[in-house]
Amino acid sequence: DKPVVEEAPIEDTSPIVVGFISPLTGDAAAYGEPGQKVTQLAVAEINEAGGINGRELQVIYEDGKCNGKDAAGAMQKLVNIDKVQAVIGGFCSGESLAAAPIANANKVLLFSPGSSSPDLTDAGDYFFRDYPSDASQGAVFADVAYNTKDWKKVAVIQEQLDYPLGVYNAFNDAFTDLGGEVLRETFAPETSDFRTVLTKLEKEEPDALLISVQTPAVAETILKQLGDIEWETNLIGVDIIPGSDLPKESPELVEGMITAEFGVDETNLKYRAFADAYKAVHGEDVPFASYAQTEYDAVYVLAEALKAVGNDGEALQKWFSQMEGFDGASGNVAFDENGDRTVGHSAEVIEGGVVKPLE
Repeated sequence: DKPVVEEAPIEDTSPIVVGFISPLTGDAAAYGEPGQKVTQLAVAEINEAGGINGRELQVIYEDGKCNGKDAAGAMQKLVNIDKVQAVIGGFCSGESLAAAPIANANKVLLFSPGSSSPDLTDAGDYFFRDYPSDASQGAVFADVAYNTKDWKKVAVIQEQLDYPLGVYNAFNDAFTDLGGEVLRETFAPETSDFRTVLTKLEKEEPDALLISVQTPAVAETILKQLGDIEWETNLIGVDIIPGSDLPKESPELVEGMITAEFGVDETNLKYRAFADAYKAVHGEDVPFASYAQTEYDAVYVLAEALKAVGNDGEALQKWFSQMEGFDGASGNVAFDENGDRTVGHSAEVIEGGVVKPLE
């Protein structure tokens, strides 16, 4: 008899493919397109350094269009047709809220670098995010308005989408708990004329106006129409405003605005290396740096997980739930028991076109 020769197992050298969902068309592509570039940069760096244990990391990019319907369709495709085990996304909260049930049902990891709705705290075991919940943003606004500025009545103009609603709910809860009064008017996403709503709020004589909207384009329209009706009031603006072009290009519209962001630490060597690499490739500074840093880190954290446990949704979920921390461009990335980032927003003010920490 011939001796049995055991053949060495054939090593899998095929690429590891993950998904990506973000708004790549429409107004919210203002975030999605830079986010795609950030992700591509991180993937290229990881592959140049040897990939995932020698295997190339590849990404299938899907357009979630900043709404639940398109994001759900994108997630179904990624899970059922592309058979991915992990998805970076969504960016908009509405995208993640729609994609999370599909992730949970199919045991596929969903890791968002931008969705901040407090409703996502309960999105299930397979959802994680490295951008903080708007529960912290709303609480910061309430504290500054009531305690620092002594504003007791605040009007809110809110777009009827998940992210603006999440900020409103968090602010309303915290501000009314402090003893403040909140007046709110909401509008549909396709609205372009806000003068009637703004005039209605002005008549209530609030101490300030909170603008809670999904995109900088909508914020700019509202701010211009405030000028049209000659209403001069104190302004509070959600975190999509300071990271946009508005402070630089239209500083007069946002002068004195109170805002809050998940801060960028430009002394962090990983952030500096990332920002320099982005500028070298694209010839411009990182747009929406508060989000870009978490988008960059999301790719690296997922890569660490893939190296450790392989391309398996259940194993990835377990790794994420037990991760003690990752030092990234956005600082130390760590999750609580709900998959939420453990740090939050900081108060800022826009003066002379510059976003500064609020003293």
